[in-house]
Amino acid sequence: MGASNETLITGFILIGLSKHPRAQTVFFGFLLVAYLISLFGNGLIIILSIADPQLHTPMYFFLCALSFIDLILTSNTVPEVLVNCFIHRPTISFSRCLAQMYIGLLLISTECVLLAIMAYDRFAAICQPLHYMQIMSWRFCIFLVAGSVALAFFITLITVVLRPTDFCGQHTINHFVCELESFLKLACSDTHISEIFMHLSSLFILIPPFSFIVVTYGRIGLAVLRMRSTQGRRKAFSTCSSHLAVVSIFYGTIMIMYLKPQEKCVSDKEKVISVAYGALTPMLNPLIYSLRNRDVKGAFWKLVRRKMSK
Repeated sequence: MGASNETLITGFILIGLSKHPRAQTVFFGFLLVAYLISLFGNGLIIILSIADPQLHTPMYFFLCALSFIDLILTSNTVPEVLVNCFIHRPTISFSRCLAQMYIGLLLISTECVLLAIMAYDRFAAICQPLHYMQIMSWRFCIFLVAGSVALAFFITLITVVLRPTDFCGQHTINHFVCELESFLKLACSDTHISEIFMHLSSLFILIPPFSFIVVTYGRIGLAVLRMRSTQGRRKAFSTCSSHLAVVSIFYGTIMIMYLKPQEKCVSDKEKVISVAYGALTPMLNPLIYSLRNRDVKGAFWKLVRRKMSK
């Protein structure tokens, strides 16, 4: 079959774990639990961050933004993947495939930068507490979040412009969702420029923020070790360990996927790894930040008592 114009393509067939029915059943159960926890946890953090005046600080402003991103990120793909677990040959329309792919790219790129911003916020709070509110003013915080979204949007826009326009009749995507690497493998047209940009943008959006986080937490660690107060040292380590746990899982899985040499086909292991940053991290974010944070737990019980007293 010859190359066909993109306007003739109505959709793609998605291959998840259809060849492994038992694994697919376990995968469905895990994904359902992860999605429900993510939906409830991130939604609760957003509500608490808005409703409780004590949480109107830069730290919880960034946490609220992170929860909002994770909420959209999981809702962009997970419900569809759950439904597809019961369909023998799941399909996705061409327009929905593009939307799913580019929305995911926009959100993941934004989160990469946002996690670095949150590291800087912790650095300012621990290493320069007397000047914290001057450094992290509300105008500056909004500028940082808006800047991260603008940068991610710019990268996504270029990716859209460079996307392939012709396909060779192979309309099967070897993944649970529409993912850029798998999508490019279906093109008939030359994808050399698209692949080069994908690798360069991955390096740009992953390495500098991750390196910044490592250096920042190195400086935070030195500052914490110089603290005389045992309680202050313990509180600082508790706050920073939450962020580091999220960072290690999120960046680790994405680096495995996008900074390794690209192969001709996507393995089942790589498809499962992609679930880690698409579903596992959004689930862990609210658990880590809420279970290890007195302010969030206090705001939650305050909200519960307020609702029960009505």
